[in-house]
Amino acid sequence: MGIILQTSLFYLFLSSIGAITARQEEWKSATATYSKETNGSIITEGACGYGDLHKKSYGKYSAGVSSMLFSRGQTCGGCFELRCVDHIHWCLQGSPSVIVTATDFCPPNYGLPSDYGGWCNFPQEHFEMSETAFAEIAVRKADIVPVQYRRVNCMRTGGMRFAVSGSTYFYQVLITNVGLDGKVVAVKVKGSKTGWFPMVRNWGQNWQCNINLGGQPLSFEVTVSSGRTITSYNVAPANWQFDQTFEGKQFSES
Repeated sequence: MGIILQTSLFYLFLSSIGAITARQEEWKSATATYSKETNGSIITEGACGYGDLHKKSYGKYSAGVSSMLFSRGQTCGGCFELRCVDHIHWCLQGSPSVIVTATDFCPPNYGLPSDYGGWCNFPQEHFEMSETAFAEIAVRKADIVPVQYRRVNCMRTGGMRFAVSGSTYFYQVLITNVGLDGKVVAVKVKGSKTGWFPMVRNWGQNWQCNINLGGQPLSFEVTVSSGRTITSYNVAPANWQFDQTFEGKQFSES
């Protein structure tokens, strides 16, 4: 009982700290550029594994982040509030802010200096934003601007989405549209004929396990970085197929 009580208190502590982190985090300094793509948004597949970002509702407010922020994919799905600062020519008046979702990795280019082209070189903190998002804080003609950023909670519409792929004994799920702090840190899956199985991160927000879950409804347990956990029971019906997407519960602010 002592171990169970300590564990419960630990997750309660994580949850309270996570709420403070997402809502009241201090502003930090970084830099930002933007990627010129169709309709001012990012549409290409990124290192988080989301695929078509418009179908995941991330396209117009997406960003690739440098390795200091990417954390080997653990930041995927997290939301950041950015504002342009300290540049009278490039920053929009009043320093308005915009919220973006981390959807990709901005790789380093050590052939160029960190202040000109090698913006994502370690240990730089840098955001490569969509053009639409960038234009809400700075003039489009700018090549790079100084910004301040902080983690914020993600505002999502509808439930979390689980895109199932794999084969008989290799089961993978891509988790998107995650609310609250947006960063998934642990996933479990359960069939109607099995217990709960922990999944491991394959890459980005793709999670995998090596079990056969065919012919049975699927349930998911998702934990985010704040320590909050939500369980969606029987998300996929017994006749689910690979390459289908299902919708589960969503984290609430309270």
